[in-house]
Amino acid sequence: MAEVTDADFAAEVIGAELPVLVEFTADWCPPCRQMAPVLSALAAEEAGRLKVVQLNVDGNPETTNAYKVLSMPTFMVFRDGEPLRSMVGSRPKRRLREELADVL
Repeated sequence: MAEVTDADFAAEVIGAELPVLVEFTADWCPPCRQMAPVLSALAAEEAGRLKVVQLNVDGNPETTNAYKVLSMPTFMVFRDGEPLRSMVGSRPKRRLREELADVL
């Protein structure tokens, strides 16, 4: 799964042609680690329809603060450069897929 930073967030997420699911994550966050295989599977299954990326909050405070992310993991869906939805906390793939259904 691709990682984005403060430096390339605008190009990779805001400027993306596909809808983008961003996971705001941290190395010290156990639920974030639990989500890694779920997100990798989702990225593979939805390749060409959805871009899935991670942003480490500790190394990228500018983007984290800009979107007022306070809890990890936080998932944000962006389409056409705009944040459509924010979801906090880990969740099973089925539920995540349901929450993304209207975006795909």
